[in-house]
Amino acid sequence: MTKINERVDHIAQAAEVILSEAKGLTRLAASLNETFNEAVELLLKAKGKIAVTGMGKSGLVARKVAATLASTGSPAFFIHPSEASHGDLGMIDPGQDVLLAYSNSGETAELSEILEYCARFKVPVLGITTVKESYLGKHSDVVFQLPRHVEACPLGCAPTTSTTMMMALGDALALSLVTARGFTLEDFRKYHPGGKLGARLLALRDLMHTGDALPLAPPTLPMSEALVIMTSKRLGCVGVLENGALLGVITDGDLRRHMGPNLLASLTEEIMTARPITFSPDTLAAKALAVMQEKSITNAFVVNPLGEPVGIVHIHDCLNAGVA
Repeated sequence: MTKINERVDHIAQAAEVILSEAKGLTRLAASLNETFNEAVELLLKAKGKIAVTGMGKSGLVARKVAATLASTGSPAFFIHPSEASHGDLGMIDPGQDVLLAYSNSGETAELSEILEYCARFKVPVLGITTVKESYLGKHSDVVFQLPRHVEACPLGCAPTTSTTMMMALGDALALSLVTARGFTLEDFRKYHPGGKLGARLLALRDLMHTGDALPLAPPTLPMSEALVIMTSKRLGCVGVLENGALLGVITDGDLRRHMGPNLLASLTEEIMTARPITFSPDTLAAKALAVMQEKSITNAFVVNPLGEPVGIVHIHDCLNAGVA
């Protein structure tokens, strides 16, 4: 059994590891050159998908990078280099796909057959390695050379700084493709419908009440009748329309401010708050919730470009959907 060294300052060592990896990332950022642009262009030209591969720790990085690419508008998948020669090479479509290969040394033996397949069938290869003159480097159409580094491992063996740089470079490639493809937040939401992230990406069109649920009234309607609409719709407000557009809104607060013997005989246009806060259907629910909380309002109408109400959202709709 290995003897435990009780004299080690674990916090100091942890800080040293993190700073060592941070130094690697700084060197990586400084090493960016025209080759990075070539790498992005190579991936952009893929008519099909991006096959991402790597062995060992590099393979684990490759899996994550493939997942990031796929979730941000660049269809991608991970292919295990050892399984590739046992039938998985059929996953790569010549003339359509490109290969993104990771190897710190560039001499990973398991990559040989997948690289030979790509050479034979003219599948473009983007190689990520520390050694440009390596086997991977020589079999790549574009080679991005990672800067020389020292692993953060105290033994200098375990892939640490190298895999951190690989991961960061993969993120940089994926997010550069996001910009190049014009990938939008709405596109991102399609791929992330579940969980807390999915809730944060909901748009008001996904939560708003529509149709007959909308509490609406003309500007000359007596408040005695407007209150009936307000009560029956159970949303705590009434929207006042003029020529189909939202002119104002009447809330519980407006009723309290105008409470008196003449309230029921008053017209809606006399009681309403003009130019109320509204949102478009594409507004993120998280953004709308923040505004409603800041302005201390419990609901808001959703309008189209003509100012016509197409929905209404209550603050509880956002909270119940897990937006907060």
